[in-house]
Amino acid sequence: MRDFQFHRPGSVEEAIAAMTAASDGKFLAGGQSLLPVMKLELAAPSDVVSLSGIEGLDGVSREGDSVVIGAMATHGAVAESPVVREAIPALADLAEGIGDPQVRNRGTLGGAVAHNDPAADYPAALVGLGATVLTDRREIAADDFFGHMFDTTLEADEVITAVRFPVPAAACYAKFPNPASRYAIVGVFVARTGDGVRVAVTGAATGVFRASEVEQALAGTFAPEAITTTGVDAADLMADLDASAEFAGPWRDAADRTRAAPPGPPRRTREPRSPAAARRPPRSRYRKVSDSMGAGAGPSDSSHGERPAGRDPPRPVPGPGASCVGRIRHRPGPRHFSLPVAHPGAPPLPRG
Repeated sequence: MRDFQFHRPGSVEEAIAAMTAASDGKFLAGGQSLLPVMKLELAAPSDVVSLSGIEGLDGVSREGDSVVIGAMATHGAVAESPVVREAIPALADLAEGIGDPQVRNRGTLGGAVAHNDPAADYPAALVGLGATVLTDRREIAADDFFGHMFDTTLEADEVITAVRFPVPAAACYAKFPNPASRYAIVGVFVARTGDGVRVAVTGAATGVFRASEVEQALAGTFAPEAITTTGVDAADLMADLDASAEFAGPWRDAADRTRAAPPGPPRRTREPRSPAAARRPPRSRYRKVSDSMGAGAGPSDSSHGERPAGRDPPRPVPGPGASCVGRIRHRPGPRHFSLPVAHPGAPPLPRG
């Protein structure tokens, strides 16, 4: 990481002034995107202007038919907010599925939106819900805000202050996450709003996009059967190490699964254990911290107790209470979508 000047202003005006005076400055929100890039020396800003000292940018409130979330609200705060959970539970579920607890407690809504990673979750929510990005100088519709990867319509010294989300009649988000980063290999946000049905896809292309043909099909009949012959052209999608650009089927599996379907990839079954193996004690999934410290580490070793050796298990997406067909099933080889749409036999989709 290269040397830089660090600023921690106390107001939006001071932050803009510091950025204007810098030769190549960057705003810092939660740091979950900017700092790794700086450590790899893919970015070497002359000045870093932190927004963490500005009060009033992390609030969450209900304003009429909208929910307004401050730009410095963390993913964890959005996931746990009673306001968001009551009005738009799909948005709370989305935030709960971002990264791990460390990322959710540091990363922010505004930082994720401004960074516009093509595999990020929030862009799908903004476009799917028809949200509006509020800055220090203007309001920008989500449809006009996002460009291609890492590109937005923000000016260099423009600060996001909040995002306004309209409360939908029904909504759901589902993704197939990368098992390591939990970025979306593909994620789909579906919302039924006063302006019609909106379907936003993230992770599959160079930026978030709306699936217009799917929207038109669902506008006529908001049920899985409406999209059994509708898909997205694979020529417009990315291919990478995680998935090819081809679909395994044109959005059809949504019609075959109900709310009771378990989220995530199908479980692998184990072969029956032999009698000899059954007599052996099971291998522990835990280890003592002191075991890895070596002999002579002192009596404090045992005070650490035991801890899991593996990483946290992935969270189900969507979260509890989402009566929708809402997971994206993994198949070897091609990229595969499963649209989160209510099954005719399932209970109604929840508000939000």
